[in-house]
Amino acid sequence: MPFFGELFVSEILKKPVLDPKGEDLGRVKDLVVVKGEPFPKVSALILEKKKKVVYLPWHDLNIFNKRIISSNIYGQDLQKYEFSEEDLIIARDIFDKQIVDANGAKVVRVNDVKLEGFESEAILVAIDVGIRGIMRRLGVERGGEDFMRIFSRDIPYNLISWNYLQPLGPKLSTISLTVPRQMVAELHPADIADIISQVSRREGVTFVKGLDIETAVEALSELETDVQAAIITRMSAEKAADILEEMPPDEAADILSDLPAEKAKEILENIKKDEAEDIQELLSHEEDTAGGLMTNVYVSYPPDTTVRRAIDLFKKDAEEVETVYYIYIVAEEEKLVGVVSLRELLLASLDTKLSDIMHSKLTTVTPDVDEGEVSAIISKYNLVALPVINHEGIMLGIVTVDDIVDRILPPAAKRKRRTV
Repeated sequence: MPFFGELFVSEILKKPVLDPKGEDLGRVKDLVVVKGEPFPKVSALILEKKKKVVYLPWHDLNIFNKRIISSNIYGQDLQKYEFSEEDLIIARDIFDKQIVDANGAKVVRVNDVKLEGFESEAILVAIDVGIRGIMRRLGVERGGEDFMRIFSRDIPYNLISWNYLQPLGPKLSTISLTVPRQMVAELHPADIADIISQVSRREGVTFVKGLDIETAVEALSELETDVQAAIITRMSAEKAADILEEMPPDEAADILSDLPAEKAKEILENIKKDEAEDIQELLSHEEDTAGGLMTNVYVSYPPDTTVRRAIDLFKKDAEEVETVYYIYIVAEEEKLVGVVSLRELLLASLDTKLSDIMHSKLTTVTPDVDEGEVSAIISKYNLVALPVINHEGIMLGIVTVDDIVDRILPPAAKRKRRTV
């Protein structure tokens, strides 16, 4: 059994390895890891001597600890090592890579890896994401401890057990982002978006793929448009379509308008026909206009609908609409004739028709009206939603105050919509 106790990988890097006669075989350059139970285990050491890199299998080790590492074979028995992307190598693939600390809703960096002896093997039991790991790699951990003792304080350990880590991709070597999924699901979408923003686009794609559809939609909605587009671009058309189908059509249109034309077309072909048509309609408008700002999902009923019937319908219809401020009253061919607030609906007699309580003097805009004018109208009349109609009075959608706020706050540059 070559290994007892525990150590950190940084403590043995560059440490000499001896043959049975005490001759130097080389210094530890890295450690190769393979899957094991209950944890990944070290399968070999990679040694370097005079720029020659060799491979020392774990079963050929005699002693392995912080003080001494020795082998039961000689230099002529060692094979040259060719670095492979298929191998998981600790210093190369794990050091300085990022993982998600779901408790703190942040991305942290791996500073060191802890090993422990288990049934004659060296297994990976934890990663160090704290200041101790950095100091240990710099060779100043002991000096730092002595310094802190002057102030009667200790340097804290910040270790994350390998139990909480999951490989990012199908290969063990893709460990640059690891996530305890059940903990991430409990985070606020804005926190998940912060995490996605801190990692590479490739890692962000894999991260989003691991979320359930509802959580993925909420998290993507919190991201800047360029990040949304970058992530959706790297997804399969089928997965992207599943996510965009659950988004409000105006948000889905915003994302698709930022994608390469071929990618956007491919995704639209995988979206259900009715929803794809809603998105296509929005894509036909310039983004900095009322048509570009609006959503074409809203609640509307005919004028002769009773309040009782409207309430019953609303309970079902509101589930499919992201934001509901008013009920719009439309005649034949969706011509807008009035509006009723939810407050007015609830206070009215159940047998009253909507035509009797609706406001017919309406403030509306056409889809080509500039977003600045739309903002001014919403502000002037203290509206929470503004109907968008065509020149025949047919209702096309609504611009909500949330849409205006979202447009005003982000610093992202304006862009023109492209029809797909």
